[in-house]
Amino acid sequence: MDLELISFKLCPFVQSSVITLLHQGIEHKTTFIDINDPPPWFDEISPTGQVPILRVNGETVVFESAVINEYLNDLGNKDMMPADPLQRALNRAWIQFCGPVLGDMFDLVGASDEASLEDIEYDLLEKLDRLEAAMGDASYFNSEQLKLIDCCYAPVFMRLDLLKPGRDVLENSRFPKLNAWSRQLLSLDEVKNSVASDVPAMYLGMVKNREGFISRYF
Repeated sequence: MDLELISFKLCPFVQSSVITLLHQGIEHKTTFIDINDPPPWFDEISPTGQVPILRVNGETVVFESAVINEYLNDLGNKDMMPADPLQRALNRAWIQFCGPVLGDMFDLVGASDEASLEDIEYDLLEKLDRLEAAMGDASYFNSEQLKLIDCCYAPVFMRLDLLKPGRDVLENSRFPKLNAWSRQLLSLDEVKNSVASDVPAMYLGMVKNREGFISRYF
């Protein structure tokens, strides 16, 4: 089977799919495009015009990152979803919750002044409080093995870690479980190898180029 994952380098959603692919040991090709100037063929094959998409055998396109990840999970030999139906449903719900978290993070780095930054940070911290409260005592979100929900949140923690010198959003005293989860995820080879080596510098460059209030700390 020929799998081609198509996105752009800084996309956190494609990173979760790459982590899933690496953990499952599934061979694949990754193609990066300029999201601000996508090639004509991308608009022709992406139903929503968004990334990531997964092209299967050069023909069929699977879109929406959570759906892509569940498809990859079905292809792999490791079940990365809980066995219990209720827990599977809850994990899917918390995976959806990751989208607004990433949305707040994107808005945070673009906030034009300190008041706006603090307002956005308040919303982000409230979401992180809910996530902290939902966690169990396992090594990962609610398991001792890497699951799809962990792949989903690893890009969040990678970006929060990059922002830490300028804005320590994930204070350990407030979020002890999230910090432990973050350390566990960021230590994994699957996570370390899920982005190109220049992505951290690209991310911080994006933060500076957006010229938000937070950029003065970098």
